[in-house]
Amino acid sequence: MTTTEHSGSGDISRSLELMWGTGERPSRGPKPGLTLERIVTAAIAIADAEGLAAVSMRRLSAELGTGTMSLYRYVPGKAELLDLMLDQVQSFDPTAHDLELGWRETMEMVARGAWQLYERHPWLLQVDQARPVLGPNAMAGLEFALRGLDGLGLTDRERVHVIVTVDGFATGVARTHLNSTMAEKRTGVSDEEFWKAHGPAMEKALASGRFPMQAALDEDAFKGPDTDVREFGLKSLLDGIGAFIGTRAGDAAEQ
Repeated sequence: MTTTEHSGSGDISRSLELMWGTGERPSRGPKPGLTLERIVTAAIAIADAEGLAAVSMRRLSAELGTGTMSLYRYVPGKAELLDLMLDQVQSFDPTAHDLELGWRETMEMVARGAWQLYERHPWLLQVDQARPVLGPNAMAGLEFALRGLDGLGLTDRERVHVIVTVDGFATGVARTHLNSTMAEKRTGVSDEEFWKAHGPAMEKALASGRFPMQAALDEDAFKGPDTDVREFGLKSLLDGIGAFIGTRAGDAAEQ
């Protein structure tokens, strides 16, 4: 699934105004039932069903039963609309801040929350978010993660590094899983059929003696659900982060 869009590629100030509700609201027009939230929700529904490329101001106007120009009274264009879509899908349960969680449980929630987000909205993987526009939902999620890492002796930069590392792992695993799912839908060829077609060539390659480690692998080495890889990777990653946090506690005890 290749990147086709970029966050923050429109009028950033206008996107922020719309996200935080600080901009001027449009005067009442011929479609009083039309709201910014309704527009963004409709755009997300189209992207979920048909992909991000299907989202356009013209398509939205048809979906909402209004003129295309009416939409521009609420949002300048697709670039700003995308920023709003990205923040809305990250809606964060405020009650999560009241949970008494350790750092590891917090990071598990961050990782699993990211996987679920991509599963619900696969089009997110098509968006380059190297320059995210920070809305209230994105910042609420970051606040939750930072709070979970508080009081561990980590520097602010180290806490951010932990969050970026966990999120990056979750995104990578989600991308691999969803790309596989999309490939089957796109081609009509199942994973089983795809790998079965490799059989004759792989048998010759493995019999050649050039790949002894691969030839010695158990037949089920690559089998199993993607969740096995996901959970193994997350546990190993957090074990490593836990060891690093332990060194910080040891440093503090020596002072």
